[in-house]
Amino acid sequence: MGLTIAYIIIGIYSTALLLIFFYSLAQLNLLVNYLGNKKINEVAPKFNLLDPKEIPYVTIQLPVYNEEYVMERLLENIAKIEYPKSKLEIQVLDDSTDDTVIETAEKINILKAQGLDIQHITRKNRQGFKAGALKEGLEIAKGDFIAIFDADFMPDPDWLKKTVIFFKDREIGVVQTRWGHINRNYSTLTKIQAFALDAHFTLEQVGRNAKGHFINFNGTAGIWRKECILDAGNWEGDTLTEDLDLSYRAQLKNWKFKYLEDVETPAELPVVISAARSQQFRWNKGGAENFRKTVWSVLTAKNISFKTKFHGVMHLLNSSMFLCVFVVALLSIPMLYIKNTYGHLGWIFEVTSFFILSTVILFICYWFTYKSIQGSSFDNFVDYIKIFFTFFSVALGFSLHNSVAVLEGHMGKRSEFVRTPKFNINKLGDSWKGNKYLAKKISPNMILEFGLMLYFLFGMYSAIPLNDFGLFPFHFMLFLGFGFVALKSLTAKV
Repeated sequence: MGLTIAYIIIGIYSTALLLIFFYSLAQLNLLVNYLGNKKINEVAPKFNLLDPKEIPYVTIQLPVYNEEYVMERLLENIAKIEYPKSKLEIQVLDDSTDDTVIETAEKINILKAQGLDIQHITRKNRQGFKAGALKEGLEIAKGDFIAIFDADFMPDPDWLKKTVIFFKDREIGVVQTRWGHINRNYSTLTKIQAFALDAHFTLEQVGRNAKGHFINFNGTAGIWRKECILDAGNWEGDTLTEDLDLSYRAQLKNWKFKYLEDVETPAELPVVISAARSQQFRWNKGGAENFRKTVWSVLTAKNISFKTKFHGVMHLLNSSMFLCVFVVALLSIPMLYIKNTYGHLGWIFEVTSFFILSTVILFICYWFTYKSIQGSSFDNFVDYIKIFFTFFSVALGFSLHNSVAVLEGHMGKRSEFVRTPKFNINKLGDSWKGNKYLAKKISPNMILEFGLMLYFLFGMYSAIPLNDFGLFPFHFMLFLGFGFVALKSLTAKV
């Protein structure tokens, strides 16, 4: 390997490590904000729902698309919402192209007969996908406030009573609640998804919101002021994460967001890896698309502080961290050989080893969010160590898949909104086999992931003749992560 090529590899590798380090520092700052917010007893103006004059009119929007397995559960659950029927409207925004349209219509007619104001709204096309459906429903919505739930969410009956009250403050445009997970312990896959989402819904959402930095409506389990949606320019379907897009446009227009960590909205996690892959792809590509669309507006905004701009940029770059992680992983084996070929470059490796601190920071940050939900006992800490390194390994295994999504987003490549298949999995023993919405094809990414598993097996082997085991744990986690993702993906197809 030529010295010039070695310097290029070192430069790219070091840059990626530096970006990951900046991301970890941003997370550490959010942890400080999160812990500081725990000591604050905020007193906010609230609607008095005991006074009929103060009860606001609410529209609940349910955007659905081919949801055979969860549609009945969704409608039955929403029908239990405790709110004056004279001030509540439900819109089922149904873009389905299968027989569920007929079944949904029959269920809606039953609920109508029970006195519920519920409308079944269908479209002739899926223009704008979810954003298009929400926008079309908004045009005829009766409510001043718009609550949104995806098909796999099951809000508690008193959900509206806990959320709509905060709109007494005229500056608040959105109230977002924390996601819960009804099938957290179903499998390793659901456990690590819950782990990652819990970190977002505690550390990140609270950490940003506590200091007035931009947060995002999470697409579901939240409620908008209709005026805020319209003032921010309404829903747009030019990214795959329309929720993040509208959130930033609204906050750039000085609307405040209210995040409620203590209000949990239960939902179902994807239980098969192909469903998790489609969800991950959409979220990560959408994040990159929003960076491309919004970052300049954030950087040039006159109405927000430098720190809010910093956290806004890092937020929009969240998904791009997968690209940095993948670059570091891919180049780690050439770096191993460079280290053992060019002895005079040894100091570079001593410097880059400093960036193991990024992992330590994330370990600390995630522990505080984990214990806030699971508890802080010694047994829970032991469980945390296991789940952290399992999560870390599988996240590494997703890095190729998510890097492709990020690159497509940054390059402006458009793609269809692929919704995550739902399963109606509530407990251990429930099966996802036979779900007709699952993808059947083996993608090129799956083959590449299997190849990367072998690549990092070679990285582990390389430590032996070179007598250098510094990167062995990293390569071992990469081997396990890509092996898990590849084998789970391939076996789900047969």
